[in-house]
Amino acid sequence: MNDDFFAPPAFKAEEALLTLKRNLRDMRSLQAQGDRFSLQGQVLLMLSLGEGDSAGQLHARLAKRPAQRPEWDVRVCKSSADVRALLDEIKRRLARWTDETP
Repeated sequence: MNDDFFAPPAFKAEEALLTLKRNLRDMRSLQAQGDRFSLQGQVLLMLSLGEGDSAGQLHARLAKRPAQRPEWDVRVCKSSADVRALLDEIKRRLARWTDETP
C-alpha cells in the first residue's frame, strides 16, 4: 500500500519565486527591479534561489525597516507554507512602513 497519498506536492522553488514576484508586483506601493523590490527608492526585499546544498529553496532578505543601508532578516522558504508566511510578513511590514512614512 502506498502511504504517499497525503504527502504534499514537491516544492518547486522556481515556480514559487515567479508566483511571489507576481503577487508583490500587484502591491502598488512596491517597485520591482528584477529580484529586488523597493519602496520610495529604498530596497526592502531581495529574492534569490538557493544554490548548492540549498538548491530547491527560496531565499529572501527582508529589511527590518526602510533605510539606505537596512538591517536584513533572512528567510528561507522550503515549502509553499513558508512562501505564504513570507508574503504575509511582507504585507504586514509594508502596511506599517506606508503608515509611518509621510
